[in-house]
Amino acid sequence: MARTRRAPSPLGQITPGSADLNAARRARELDALGARDHAVDLLVIGGGVTGTGVALDAAARGLSVVLVEAHDLAFGTSRWSSKLVHGGLRYLATGDVAVARESAVERHILMTRTAPHLVHTLPQIVPLVPAVTTRQRVVGGIGFGLGDGLRLIAGTSGRVLPRPRRIGRDETLRLAPATRRDGLRGGLLSHDGQLVDDARLVVAIARTAAALGATVLTRMRATSVTADGAVLEDALGGGSLRVRARVVVNACGVWAGDIDPSIRLRPSRGTHLVLDAAALGHPLAALTVPHPGSISRYVFALPQQLGRVVVGLTDEDAPGPVPEVPTPSDGEIDFLLATLSTALERELGRADVLGAFAGLRPLVDSGEGATADLSRRHHVAVSPGGIVNVLGGKLTTYRAMAEDAVDLAMRHGALDGGECRTRALPLVGAPGSPVALTSPEPGSAAEGTATSTALPPSLVARFGAEAPAVLARALSADPAAPVAPDIDVTRAEIEFAVLAEGALDADDVLDRRTRIGLVAADRASAQAAVESLVGEALARAH
Repeated sequence: MARTRRAPSPLGQITPGSADLNAARRARELDALGARDHAVDLLVIGGGVTGTGVALDAAARGLSVVLVEAHDLAFGTSRWSSKLVHGGLRYLATGDVAVARESAVERHILMTRTAPHLVHTLPQIVPLVPAVTTRQRVVGGIGFGLGDGLRLIAGTSGRVLPRPRRIGRDETLRLAPATRRDGLRGGLLSHDGQLVDDARLVVAIARTAAALGATVLTRMRATSVTADGAVLEDALGGGSLRVRARVVVNACGVWAGDIDPSIRLRPSRGTHLVLDAAALGHPLAALTVPHPGSISRYVFALPQQLGRVVVGLTDEDAPGPVPEVPTPSDGEIDFLLATLSTALERELGRADVLGAFAGLRPLVDSGEGATADLSRRHHVAVSPGGIVNVLGGKLTTYRAMAEDAVDLAMRHGALDGGECRTRALPLVGAPGSPVALTSPEPGSAAEGTATSTALPPSLVARFGAEAPAVLARALSADPAAPVAPDIDVTRAEIEFAVLAEGALDADDVLDRRTRIGLVAADRASAQAAVESLVGEALARAH
């Protein structure tokens, strides 16, 4: 049965079902945009964590917002992170105290208010193996103490992020079983925040913005961009239209220079490897291994969803044209394997690598120096052409970036909006979220059963309070079953990606809504089932 279409939410208010992003809503909002005879307050270009954050902040203040993305939500850098919600310790090491403090504060907001369902506490261990020098051990211990000071400044409870401490050999091996035993003298244990998935955070932000009245359009490329609007070209064959806006916000990350040629960026590449968690003994904590000779840079082995461990990361200059999907270099892969292996009982090799990915950091070019030394401070300014640019920064600080960008946009465009609300606005799925969750669809396979049966823990980890609705809306047979053998993603999640999360094809689901596609073998195993479920759900969503 087709779902009843609902009108978009009044600006700054939420109506039931208004967080749904799907093909039908896209078509409806494109029609409305084409018929609009006056300017929107904000046109936001870029559907990553920064752009969706700006759209949410502005919509929550009651401004009219259109967000456009040339590809899919989280198509660019936002899906290639380490999935860590950093407390800012690394920035203390470089003397950037303001960024360090901001990171700790924003981590606190994510973990305790806006997205506690998507961010959990991650133990991290610096194993005291022979390869870790006395200097690295001492500086690491001091650093963890300073990091705990940032936790206290941010007001984060020790119940959320326990204090750092020295642990013994047995506890080190319990938490990280693959650690080298010969010469092991225990470890330094600290805690940070970790996202279940970075792309899922972006989707949650976009859906919350949509629930507050924002128009979110993927597969729409902005061209002929000026300070008062842009031409939008529909990649799905719907032609083009000119949208007028009182303020245009450029949140295109590493592609920001394509919108505004006055921008000078110096992208750096960060590479990660994907391993089977079994290769590291199914660790309960992340291993943090210092770079050889460094006291401030580390290789991390991070436990992830779907039985994987992600190893990263590098920081390499990436000059030249910006690719749509960056590629890791052989040198980076070898470096990550070799550095991590110094702390392991068994040396890792290429055969252990299930997949690899790279992302480009949109660093503002400040002149000389290595990209690792460039500031992660975000840059928000009005360009000579009158466009508001929001650049740089970190995934953890997306909300603060968005707040600064909307504050500037309101001043620049003399917009009549309220104060920022996002510090205490839970995203869809979070406890206390004002976004109304959809009820079971009549005739669904899970109608009336979603809340009375045990929910898969992985489903709850990815959707929080919305997990019952994911099952309840499914019409496919056996919605709680895995989409493919040994892949911990339910069939219901594939449907939900299309019905509520804006996925328009199987690639959106495999590569961004579920992350199955990070491992080629998993992608091949699930592809046929995903394509079938996506096709059925698209027929319902239209």
